[in-house]
Amino acid sequence: MSAVLPGIEHDPHAHGAPEGWRRWLFATNHKDIGTLYMWFSFTMLLTGGVLALGIRAELFQPGLQLFEPERFNQLTTMHGVIMVFGAIMPAFVGFANWMVPLMIGCSDMAFARMNNFSFWLMPPAALLLVTSFFVPGGAMAAGWTMYAPLSTQMGIGMDMAIFALHILGASSIMGSINIIVTILNMRAPGMTLMKMPMFVWTWLITAYLLIAVLPVLAGAITMVLTDRHFGTHFFNAAGGGDPVMFQHIFWFFGHPEVYIMILPAFGIISHVIPAFARKPLFGYSSMVYATGSIAILSFMVWAHHMFTTGMPVTGQLFFMYATALIAVPTGVKIFNWLATMWRGAMTFETPMLFALGFIFVFTIGGLTGVILSVAPIDIQLQDTYYVVAHFHYVLVAGSLFALFSGTYYWLPKWTGHYYDEKLGKLHFWCSLIFFNVTFFPMHFLGLAGMPRRYADYPLQFADFNMLASVGAFGFGLSQLIFLWAVLKCIRGGPKAPPNAWEGAEGLEWMVDSPAPHHTYEDPPIVK
Repeated sequence: MSAVLPGIEHDPHAHGAPEGWRRWLFATNHKDIGTLYMWFSFTMLLTGGVLALGIRAELFQPGLQLFEPERFNQLTTMHGVIMVFGAIMPAFVGFANWMVPLMIGCSDMAFARMNNFSFWLMPPAALLLVTSFFVPGGAMAAGWTMYAPLSTQMGIGMDMAIFALHILGASSIMGSINIIVTILNMRAPGMTLMKMPMFVWTWLITAYLLIAVLPVLAGAITMVLTDRHFGTHFFNAAGGGDPVMFQHIFWFFGHPEVYIMILPAFGIISHVIPAFARKPLFGYSSMVYATGSIAILSFMVWAHHMFTTGMPVTGQLFFMYATALIAVPTGVKIFNWLATMWRGAMTFETPMLFALGFIFVFTIGGLTGVILSVAPIDIQLQDTYYVVAHFHYVLVAGSLFALFSGTYYWLPKWTGHYYDEKLGKLHFWCSLIFFNVTFFPMHFLGLAGMPRRYADYPLQFADFNMLASVGAFGFGLSQLIFLWAVLKCIRGGPKAPPNAWEGAEGLEWMVDSPAPHHTYEDPPIVK
């Protein structure tokens, strides 16, 4: 609440932007660009969700119902790529565009035109990804990790995916440079680094992570491209290359990428919980240091994805211990949030419900991650549905629940209207229940030995797969409630004051009554 500084009102003509569609095409106002990012990411979320429902429809019962195995693999691959690069990451960049300038008291992002360019790189990349389904050979089917030698043998869909990822990477690097320069150079007078809101801190660290690892991904996929078309043999064992080298290069990007998708979520939760516990965040400094520790350690654990590649036992031990160590600063954050809520005057509006759901389900995902960090256990569970359950608990119930929490929390700030609390709570409970119905049974499937990315399976796995498919359709339909709640809020509702959550103990406005006539005061600007 107090982190959102007042006095920066939305100006549709900012920087001379014209009206109508030209306003959005040539937008340089950080709020407009943040809005574009979020609508784009929600569109991609629905696109990736439809692919996921195709996967679950195929797995509803044993046998091949809807898709041939090759097409099924294309669905799984593109679902992963679209969700990671098209849905989660752009959504957090949208939050950064909207909130970072407001939180640090500056008028706009440092490079407004580059901000516009970094967004408009994304729709062409998304178009490349989606249209790759319709080219000869179909979309990329090598898994979202693009492991060689599979990725060196696929059709033109693989080339389209590589090009799309290059464009998305360029977009993310430009966005990261913009965020870093804005935070370091444009803070309000008196706002030292250790007075910055937690969301700003998490995005500053995330932006450095992005700049560090995206060139590594670009290098890996460029080497795949040259292997495919220019006669190199980086990953071709017959030509003296090494397929396992691709895994090392990819996961040196891929594991920090996991934290790129969760650190901004930690920042959002660190704002929502203090607001609804009516208490300051417990242990601000320790939260900042924990975030930095997670970022540094994330570069040291990449090969825990590779325990089954023939790694020496010494290497397995190092990556096992480093992975267990990264659970410590993550645990610090969980306990700080719990301590913030301890003896607070809590109320349970939709943002708080999603924040609590985040803590509950993210903790389950974190615990299964600790289990998978143990090399002997991971060798048994590698590439089974236990791993699928683990990372969906972290990414869906982690990143996505935090995004929902932040959206409901800041919607009054963004739109000037309150959302419908009944719709918000319905969305939360449907999402939480159907999410667990979908992914909790996958732990049992994995422990029983069901491998992922298989279009068919033995009868012994039928019941849990049927349950997971029913839950997936329920979870997917639940997101339409979210869409309706947001559209209803944009179209109008009770007017929201500048500090929408301040002094709202009664929260009468949540039941379609006129907004209460409280006296709201803007928080002081940091001196």
